[in-house]
Amino acid sequence: MGWFKRLKDGIQTATRNKKEAPEGLWYKCKRCKETSTVKELKENFLKCPHCNYHIRIGSHDYFDIIFDGNFEELFDDLRSKDFLNFTDLQPYDKRLVDAQRKTDLTEAITVAKGKVNRRKLIIAAMDFKFIGGSMGSVMGQRIALAIDHAIETKTPLMIISKTGGARMMESAFSLMQMAKTSAKLSQLAKAKIPYISFLTDPTTGGVTASFAMLGDINFAEPEALIGFAGPRVIKETIKRDLPEGFQTSEFLLEHGFLDFIIDRKDLKERISDILALFGNRD
Repeated sequence: MGWFKRLKDGIQTATRNKKEAPEGLWYKCKRCKETSTVKELKENFLKCPHCNYHIRIGSHDYFDIIFDGNFEELFDDLRSKDFLNFTDLQPYDKRLVDAQRKTDLTEAITVAKGKVNRRKLIIAAMDFKFIGGSMGSVMGQRIALAIDHAIETKTPLMIISKTGGARMMESAFSLMQMAKTSAKLSQLAKAKIPYISFLTDPTTGGVTASFAMLGDINFAEPEALIGFAGPRVIKETIKRDLPEGFQTSEFLLEHGFLDFIIDRKDLKERISDILALFGNRD
């Protein structure tokens, strides 16, 4: 599994950069509490070697796992702005600068194109560390442009969701992205271009209520939290206890919301099989 960085021409080559995976020498699993070396973790597709817990990883980690090698980032010039002069605990423009500095990312979603076992694919992948992977106007626009590019080049599209939902700092503009992305996906469907939706931990809020559940194929990682509102809010609203495992990937699979659950080590080959099923070739 390679490690990549952005070069001036947009092509990615091996080194470490823009990662959400743990740094240092050791990693303590949040589930089983066992300790592993980061080297062991990376060799195991960024999963706990003891209990197979899938840790949260970033967009470039997924690109490394899925693409054959080099990939090209798209639409990186689009940046969010504080057009409402919004302030909560801090001004939104400062929050954006801090997020860009801490993550070395420009937005909560990154779009890239490459090949999976020599089959073309465009991936739009979210990063939870960038303001909770929240969906704002730039995320919506990057997805819209990715769809346009998929239609123009007749390339399948995959969206990897990892998000807390809409970005409240952009108010109604963030909510508008639900309708915008859903409408753009209808254009993709009319063009008969495959759309694959991959849900990871967590996928919540307006993203779940829009494009995350609209894939020709919807699948998820094991034990991912997937839902619209959180379990606490739902429990308080309906005044009833929730079923065991509520809003996990396994619960959604059992109730027909997902097509399958995939272990990260099998991700690339399963995507390749899906692309072959849809007949995607050079």
